Amino acid sequence: MPYPKPRPPTFKLQVQEDESDPRAWHDVFDSKGRLYLFDHQEEARAKLEELFPVLFKLEQFAAGPKRTRVIAIYATDEEEEDNT
Repeated sequence: MPYPKPRPPTFKLQVQEDESDPRAWHDVFDSKGRLYLFDHQEEARAKLEELFPVLFKLEQFAAGPKRTRVIAIYATDEEEEDNT
């Protein structure tokens, strides 16, 4: 019996406002309060660079700690069952 192909991940943006607290990561929302979600990691990284250009460039040149990131979100078995 063939298994269904897993759904590809969705990507979201996170930023760390306080570099002294490594636990202080939070999701990035648009002006309407919706979470930024992307189907492709490259699109997510481009938006991250657009929204946080200074932090993004500092990381490229290793001029400070990493304070922006793209997170992959994978659907769980339960979520996939709910969508069928």
